[in-house]
Amino acid sequence: MTNERGSFLSTLERLDGQVAVVTGANSGLGFETACDLARLGARVILASRSTERNEMAVRTLVDRVPSARVEAASLDLASLASVEEFSDRLAGRVSSVDVLVNNAGVMAPPERLETKDGFELQFGVNHLGHFALTGRLKPLLETSPGGGIVIAVASLAAWKGRILFDDLQSRYRYVPFHAYDQSKLANLMFGMELSRRAMTEGWNLHSRIAHPGWARTQLIVNGLGSRTGNMLTRVTELGAHVAFRLLGQSAADGAEPFVYAAASPKARDGQYYGPTGAGERRGAPGLAVIPPSAQHPAIAKRLWEVSERLTDVGFD
Repeated sequence: MTNERGSFLSTLERLDGQVAVVTGANSGLGFETACDLARLGARVILASRSTERNEMAVRTLVDRVPSARVEAASLDLASLASVEEFSDRLAGRVSSVDVLVNNAGVMAPPERLETKDGFELQFGVNHLGHFALTGRLKPLLETSPGGGIVIAVASLAAWKGRILFDDLQSRYRYVPFHAYDQSKLANLMFGMELSRRAMTEGWNLHSRIAHPGWARTQLIVNGLGSRTGNMLTRVTELGAHVAFRLLGQSAADGAEPFVYAAASPKARDGQYYGPTGAGERRGAPGLAVIPPSAQHPAIAKRLWEVSERLTDVGFD
């Protein structure tokens, strides 16, 4: 562990004995988040779809953090049945969940794909899967002393997002990055609405939101390469790749806002965290600017109600 990383972790609270669940944790931002949570003493559960990649991630994490208490669990956020099964299994293994990082994501597949429940893949995995997971884990989160902490992972892409209630599933018109932008705006609005409801209803949990800035991960590489079009479009893609290499930061640095939101004594419910450098693309974690499109409680309330109906998961 570098001195710089140790300096960052030294500003955070210890998580000894606590249980942390990280989705999409076998690579990229999720894996780096899991490493830092393990360094802080948490028992970390890597919740991802691929059993083989999960087992490899566990071995790699233990090599990197020899003191880690880490285990893997199968979770497919593209299946509401898998979300329910994961939650039921977890309830038999732990008495509470202290930290839940809703990190897993799908970015801009060139063709419209669907989850096993018939939702557009990005909206279904990035938003609805995490909405259902949080709802099903709510009893374990509320059992945590002081209340479990939920981290919704948004993106700078949320600035371009719109919640299209007349076509949430992109059935009438599918544009890869438009659907991705909508899903990340939904993540941000869900985190903010969860915080409002927790405070209003007296739920024993905390909700915060974070984004990684421009982090060089496989999700970004695959997403930027998923556009289809003419030569001009391909040149634009190449420019985006170069920009991310030059102006972006590592996955480890991109994960810092997630860990900060979960463990910093300065983190507050309902707040949004990200890199504090130019354009929030890179830099030390701190408060991020909330896009105007996310600051509409009526839209967030409607999105919540629609999500409850689509997933058949309630929070009360």
